[in-house]
Amino acid sequence: MKRRLHPGFSAAAIATLVLLYLPLAAVAALSLNASRFGVAWKGFSLRWYAQLASNTLVLSAAANTLVLAAVSTAASTVLGTLLALGLERFPWPRWLRKAIDAVVYVPVVTPDIVFAVGMLLAFEAVRAVLGGLRLGMATMIVAHVTFQVSFVALTVSSRLATIGRTVEEAARDLYAGAWYSMRRVTFPLLAPGVVAGAMLAFTLSLDDFVISFFTSGPSSVTLPLYIYGSLRRGITPEIHALSTIVFLVTVLLVLTLQLATRAPRED
Repeated sequence: MKRRLHPGFSAAAIATLVLLYLPLAAVAALSLNASRFGVAWKGFSLRWYAQLASNTLVLSAAANTLVLAAVSTAASTVLGTLLALGLERFPWPRWLRKAIDAVVYVPVVTPDIVFAVGMLLAFEAVRAVLGGLRLGMATMIVAHVTFQVSFVALTVSSRLATIGRTVEEAARDLYAGAWYSMRRVTFPLLAPGVVAGAMLAFTLSLDDFVISFFTSGPSSVTLPLYIYGSLRRGITPEIHALSTIVFLVTVLLVLTLQLATRAPRED
């Protein structure tokens, strides 16, 4: 007999979802409100999105955000995949493997503010030794790659653990070379994990504020930094529209991530 949960659990779940998404829904509604001031509904309007599309500062921030996310995701996906392959397919001693796993997990559990301050101090140390280093897009890319690699490596490692070594060993028994086995056997099976890790890294970079705030320069403002600066000057409907767009893009990426990691259904 199938046990049914107490109705209180369902009510608590619904209340939690309301608390999570009601503020986001309110922001989206205000971005469609014709009124510029206040929360009174004055009619449906898309003019704030039109004004946002013609705002050169927003377009520049959006371009910086996409460049930062794309470059850091590409680099972290390659490095994270190689790291996962090295961890899962190399016969490490048990004590050393545990130590490496702990190092990989550290950026995941470290608070953003601590990680951001550490990256800033690292850049300052490099500038003191080598000179000429300025905060900007390059330092932001390095900082984002540094914390994205761990997320990619953990995602790909879980996929490698699911695949196992049986298929690869069978390919080698059939005289497949190391590179041929990697290209025609391992990587096709690993591709969903690589895509999932890349989408996760892209989402993290797209939404990041704290690390970008500490490692950015005057000409490398991203959308989260632009929103923060605009909020300090006063909330406008354009900010509501921009926040709604960022949220929708994030939701789209999360849904894509879910589809990429969903296991195939067995008939």
